[in-house]
Amino acid sequence: MPKHKLLIADDQAGIRQGLRQMLEEEMSIYIGGEARNGFEVLEKVRAEAWDLVILDLTMPGKNGFEVLKELRKECPELPVLVLSVHPAEQYAARSIELGARGYIVKERAPEELVPKVRELFQSPDRHP
Repeated sequence: MPKHKLLIADDQAGIRQGLRQMLEEEMSIYIGGEARNGFEVLEKVRAEAWDLVILDLTMPGKNGFEVLKELRKECPELPVLVLSVHPAEQYAARSIELGARGYIVKERAPEELVPKVRELFQSPDRHP
């Protein structure tokens, strides 16, 4: 699998570091950047090309839903995977409606994150 450039967006440094470690150990992934809030996500996506954004919903500045809406307008081809502390029953459907390619609850990340990222990168049609 070729290297893919990923942006990890979460307001908690420990979560970002844990995701980075998990993905770098399991996959040929280049974590090209991190964002602490919604404004940083949009700034980084506007400044350079990314293969995937892993996005938390609960962040300062602009929340994940606001970021998803803007990303769909500006970069409709960019896959976004939502990773949230909120139960899927509460927010997964809305995330998908706004253009996310998947929704993972943070407590399930150790089991679900790597397989979902692999699935997104291997999909023949990575565009929404």
